[in-house]
Amino acid sequence: MQAVGKVLGAIAVIGLLTGSAMAQRGPARYGEEDKPKTPAEIASEKDAERAYRRSLGNIPEQQKQDPWGTMRSDSAPPKAAAKTPAKPKPKSAEGTAKQ
Repeated sequence: MQAVGKVLGAIAVIGLLTGSAMAQRGPARYGEEDKPKTPAEIASEKDAERAYRRSLGNIPEQQKQDPWGTMRSDSAPPKAAAKTPAKPKPKSAEGTAKQ
């Protein structure tokens, strides 16, 4: 009786492992040629392509988005301009000669 249970258990394990191994096998392999398309399939693909192109024309133009726009204040000066001090204008040679 125990021998029959062991045999049935072994068959069940082998069956489960075989099922998962068979699932890994792909439907098509590299190197196989595609079947030639019928004229009806070619026409339906062209119609689908035309419909796709038309649908792209129905999409409105997107405006440029600024996700941080609400976080900035318009009155604040930029940080780069606040850090650099203004340089004094150099005196020209003509201005000193006229004195």
